[in-house]
Order: sequence, then C-alpha cells, then structure tokens
Amino acid sequence: MLTVDFDRLGLRAGDRVLDMGCGAGRHAFEMYRRGADVVAFDRDGDELAGVLELFGAMKEAGEVPAGAEADIKQGDALALPFADGEFDRVVAAEVLEHIWADVDAITELVRVLRPGGTLAVSVPRWLPEVVNWRLSQEYHNAEGGHIRIYTDHELVDKITKAGRPNDGTPGTAMVFEGKSYAHGLHAPYWWIKCAVGVNNDDHPAAKAYHRLLVWEIMKQPRALRLAGKVLDPLIGKSMVLYFRKPEQGPRTTPAVRADDSVDTDG
Repeated sequence: MLTVDFDRLGLRAGDRVLDMGCGAGRHAFEMYRRGADVVAFDRDGDELAGVLELFGAMKEAGEVPAGAEADIKQGDALALPFADGEFDRVVAAEVLEHIWADVDAITELVRVLRPGGTLAVSVPRWLPEVVNWRLSQEYHNAEGGHIRIYTDHELVDKITKAGRPNDGTPGTAMVFEGKSYAHGLHAPYWWIKCAVGVNNDDHPAAKAYHRLLVWEIMKQPRALRLAGKVLDPLIGKSMVLYFRKPEQGPRTTPAVRADDSVDTDG
C-alpha cells in the first residue's frame, strides 16, 4: 500500500535514495524493485531487521534489477548519519507527525538531499485527522502516536524554509512542486475505529471494514480502485507533498503550479 508516487518523485534506476522512518519498509521495497540504491532508515532495530531480511529475499527471488542495492541504517531522524547531498531522492512517509522537533528533522532531510534532488513527504491529512482526534483521545495520546495535525500551508512553509540560512545570508529554498492525496478508502476505517475504540478490533463494523481493506490491498478489485480515485481528493487520509532542491542560485520562492496550489484544507 504505497502513499508516494515514485514517477512524480522522479525516481530512476541507479538513484541513491533514503527512506527515512521506513517502518516495515513498504516504500523501500518498491524503490528497490525499481532499481534504486536504497537505504532504509529507522530508529526501530527490530523492524529494520525484518526489512533487511526481505531485501535479501527479494534479491534471491530475482525481483530486483541487476545492480540495485539495498541496506538498512538505524539512528535518529534529528541527526542523520549521512553526508550533505548524499541522496538523489528522499522519502519521509507518515513520520513527521510523530516527531516533536519536526523542523530539525526537516532540516536534516533537506541537508542530505543533493542539489537537483527531490523529496516526498507524507503526513495525515488535516480533515480526516481532525475527525480522528475529536472522536478519540486514545488515538493520539498513545505512546509514539501523532502529536500534531498539519495543514498543507504549515508543512509547505516549514519545508521550503528549511534550505534557507538563519543568519540572513543568501541561500536556496526548497521548491514546492505539488501535492496529492492517498488512501481515501482508509479514512472511514479510522473514523469507525476511533468511534468504537481504537483497540476494539472485534467490533462488527471495524471487522467488516477491515475485511474490505484487505480485499482492496490483496485483490485490487476494479470497483474499489475506482472508489479510491473518487475518494482520495475528497477524504484521502494521507497528504503527499513533493519538493525539489534547486541546483544553485539565490533564494527562491515556492513554485506552485496552477493545478497544485495550496488549498484551504485546514
């Protein structure tokens, strides 16, 4: 179940890419399948061990192109153990909403991205997330849970400013290239969960909707694909923002295409 559109990110075989906060590795696996040189980064060593094991299984099964590489790295998002400009592409999917010092984490994401490289960041979308928070305190008060709700305006502002020096000297800002929404079918599931109890997996409504989502993921029936396309822009649970780090030059303002302008969602 991918959130990021890798074609829109500009991912190409041979690119060195970072999946920051990779979790179970869903985006790292897809980038590896596409022939990238992938580093899956997370603070959870147990999850990383599982990701590394599957990397090996994918290679043995011939699921990746010749020359593609994949590895794991454990560490802190606030101090990434990589050189400046090391990566062609950086992905941070559903991570920033968990990090108190999000501006520091964003600064690190921008630092390790090469000039001309691209960044995709996804977070829970404002409206579906507000509904979850109002329905359930347990949803966001759990250890390691969501600590903030982003508007698109806030996140675009934080990321575009991340490339600018704080001392007033000339610098290059990240360029906002557009946004999309994903997982429209998943928002109602979490509304149900928050209404009946986040951990109440046996509730009939939660069980029935969960079966629907499993069917969507495993079988990808045409009817649900079409429903997702309709629901994604309306109530998509995830918001995905795309950025480019300019090659060089003076400070720039965010470039917003007419069809991707920042809306008033929140």
